[in-house]
Amino acid sequence: MDLDAYLAERGGEWHRLEVLANRPNLLSPAEIDELVVLYQRAATHLSVLRTRNPDPVMLADLSRLVLAGRAAVTRSSGGFSWRPLGEFFAYRLPAALYRTRRWWGTLAVLLVTATAVLVWYMASHPEVLSLFVDDADIDKVVNQEFVGYYSEYRAQNFALQVWTNNALLTAQCLASGVLILPVFYLLWSNMLNTAVVGGIMVSRDAGGTFLTYLAPHGLLEITCLFVGAGVGLRIGWSWIAPGPLQTRRQALVAWVREGMVVAVGLVPALLVAGCLEAFVTPSALPPFARIGIGAAVWLGFLSYALVWGREADRRRPAGPDTADLPAA
Repeated sequence: MDLDAYLAERGGEWHRLEVLANRPNLLSPAEIDELVVLYQRAATHLSVLRTRNPDPVMLADLSRLVLAGRAAVTRSSGGFSWRPLGEFFAYRLPAALYRTRRWWGTLAVLLVTATAVLVWYMASHPEVLSLFVDDADIDKVVNQEFVGYYSEYRAQNFALQVWTNNALLTAQCLASGVLILPVFYLLWSNMLNTAVVGGIMVSRDAGGTFLTYLAPHGLLEITCLFVGAGVGLRIGWSWIAPGPLQTRRQALVAWVREGMVVAVGLVPALLVAGCLEAFVTPSALPPFARIGIGAAVWLGFLSYALVWGREADRRRPAGPDTADLPAA
């Protein structure tokens, strides 16, 4: 074996491994991956050199480097770091929300408009509303059930229940998006239920109560549902129209990965919505204060998704998870 040629060929990788292994600060995820690959290669090189009886000095130096690489890999993979979590919420999640904004934004406009029209139509046409509920049920909803629903259980238990139910519905919309049609069924069911309740309240001149008890949590809650549904539909569209540069499988895998980012990110958002519904909606605060709190939180989410999301999409580190994404 020509040791000089072998050293010239592998020396660059060994030097890079030494630099990464001796770095005192925490490594980025990309550097950790590079460190693992270089360590594995150096271990293979050491095994090859031992069978060829090379210079003992080179063997000793390479053995020391492999040991340092192993220690660095163990340290990097075993230690806890807040950096990946920070990068997720600072870049990956808002960028994913921004990239899919046309999908969930369009759904939001269409469905909110359709729901408002249905509420008005049912309130103006009692015969249509009677197909869903009778007069006795209407009186019960207006006088007891609608307002009482929000204070029926202890606030902390109610928050957990609402969070679980909304997370399940949003997850169903996101996961079923690959088949497209189930998303519209889930959205229609939710929209019809809201329209019937709204029609009941408005028909009895209780529209103000309906908005007071719906808006504080509903603005964020329904937006999260639209986000899940919109991203789910984008996943489904990826295998219908993958684009000119990707196969259907590549586009589907890339957008499923993006969908998982959104799914994880919606969990805390829905938790906030659940807390609003349990603690703010039924509280003794004036209606304008309750609606104002919900609106402030909702506008904060939209700013995070659209304003900061645009900047995050531009600034987030490039990687295989972002490079494979086709245009939204």
